[in-house]
Amino acid sequence: MSTATSLPQEGPGAVAPNPERKRRRRRVAAGLVVVVVAAVVAWAAGVFDGHRARTQGVSDNSDPISITTVTRGTLSSQISADGTLEYTTSDGSDYSIVNQASGTFTSLPRAGAVFSRGQVLYRVSNNPVVLLYGATPVYRSLSEGDKGPDVRELNHNLVALGYATRSEIDWDWDYFSYETRYALEKLQDKLGEDETGTLTEGQAVFLPEEIRVTTITPTLGTNAGAGGAIMQATSANRQVVVNLDASEQTEVKVGDRVQITLPDGQATPGVVSSIGTIASSSGNSGTSTLPLYITLKHPKAAGALDQAPVTVEITSAQVKHALIVPIDSLLALSGGGYAVETVNATGVHKLVAVTLGTFDDAAGTVQVTGDVVPGERIVVPNI
Repeated sequence: MSTATSLPQEGPGAVAPNPERKRRRRRVAAGLVVVVVAAVVAWAAGVFDGHRARTQGVSDNSDPISITTVTRGTLSSQISADGTLEYTTSDGSDYSIVNQASGTFTSLPRAGAVFSRGQVLYRVSNNPVVLLYGATPVYRSLSEGDKGPDVRELNHNLVALGYATRSEIDWDWDYFSYETRYALEKLQDKLGEDETGTLTEGQAVFLPEEIRVTTITPTLGTNAGAGGAIMQATSANRQVVVNLDASEQTEVKVGDRVQITLPDGQATPGVVSSIGTIASSSGNSGTSTLPLYITLKHPKAAGALDQAPVTVEITSAQVKHALIVPIDSLLALSGGGYAVETVNATGVHKLVAVTLGTFDDAAGTVQVTGDVVPGERIVVPNI
């Protein structure tokens, strides 16, 4: 009688299917046939029913069989999951925009508006507050002679915006030079401000990248107080966010290739850009998940979609020049380990022990090592 078994992990880098992972990998255990003790003894003798009819099952039952061959090629292991295409930062957190100007709000953005480096984000008493890129928030006024990481950010922005060349200002320089002052005066003139050559705390907001405003707290005509958060924003770029089963964390890494299937059925490529480190429980099941962020290689392929459900196929491993057999051809030996049943030119059947490597669940194939060669015929039960 045949008994279904599951595949344990074998061999270096092996990735075996896990029946507990409901989101991916079909169950392969149904394709395995336990070989009875008598069959193991026969295998040890080097022969497995040498004259069996081609319609007889591999576990000595009446199940029909088919014949395929061992192949050599590239085999990929994939993880399937559901995700959401949305505007988000690389770690999923929002940007908080803190106002440092005093006066009255005279211009505010709308939710959904996108701003890039050098653009006016809002106005206080009709004075513009410009967006510049950087990780260090505004905490002081900057003028000639100052040094520090905030000065380095200012130099970098002035060069990136074209108000100075890299020969005039080294954009990695943390010193506020005369050239910095002259370039800043050009920016102030462009914004319609007095050309003071000094950047006051209320004139700029530093954020890491282009932003998309999500919420605005104040309303026009209200007082602007220095030091208060007035709006939230995300990156202006969309990513796919997947709640990855925490047990799969070790199988995925930053840089893995991804195929994203959009709601209209179209597929577009992506890449894993970051993986969260703090697990959270999902629903009532108690399953722990980690946020996984996937960047689209061709953002325009997603049109104007936001908060859209998508499916992803993550290529988590790839082996070149692998010996490949169908998963359903594997025989789970009662004494442990696995084998495939080979058939030579004269119709003699023989069990050959193999070690399992990477699984390609999408194709239903597995990498093996053992005394088999490309082109060798093997039995596959038609189950």
